[in-house]
Amino acid sequence: MNKIKRLEIFDRLAQAIPEPVTELNYSSPFELLIAVILSAQATDKGVNKATDKLYPIANTPRAIYDLGENGLKEYIKTIGLFNTKGRNIIKTCNILMDKHGGNVPKTREELEALPGVGRKTANVVLNTAFGMPTIAVDTHIFRVSNRTKIAPGKNVLDVEKKLEKNVPKKHIIDAHHLLILHGRYTCIARKPRCGSCVIEDLCEFKDKTID
Repeated sequence: MNKIKRLEIFDRLAQAIPEPVTELNYSSPFELLIAVILSAQATDKGVNKATDKLYPIANTPRAIYDLGENGLKEYIKTIGLFNTKGRNIIKTCNILMDKHGGNVPKTREELEALPGVGRKTANVVLNTAFGMPTIAVDTHIFRVSNRTKIAPGKNVLDVEKKLEKNVPKKHIIDAHHLLILHGRYTCIARKPRCGSCVIEDLCEFKDKTID
């Protein structure tokens, strides 16, 4: 796929999705970090239901740490893997207080050193909370990148590197959410809605489903 086609694809996605933002509820970098940790193998809707009850009670490292594992789990027990996530969040809160003055660090290395935070989570926080040009490749972005041929790759890191290289500069900050939202609502897994897709004529997916 050439640069001209990629630019047109992202121009159209940006026009179709004028507010490409996360669907997780948050009001601070810390709230976002916790929400993203909770979102692994869970839906944003499910995470929001939990954090909408948790954050009015505890939305700082100290406040959540003071809840303790058992107290925190009462708020997140509806989310998959809540035992492991709760344990990791308590450890993360302790590290944030001990090493970062209660603030969320702004480097990938420091973020990935936190329990429960991998490359994808770190990239989400860097992009969404701090406006950095990172792209966290989740299942939606991996699917859209390979289907459309915007950035085909065999694994998430391969796709991430190709996206960082090939996404037009003017769209690099919003690319993460443009691709996620397009994958979540249009280029869905089982039967993509090609007939209502704004980039259908530019997409290089061979098995399009146009009713």
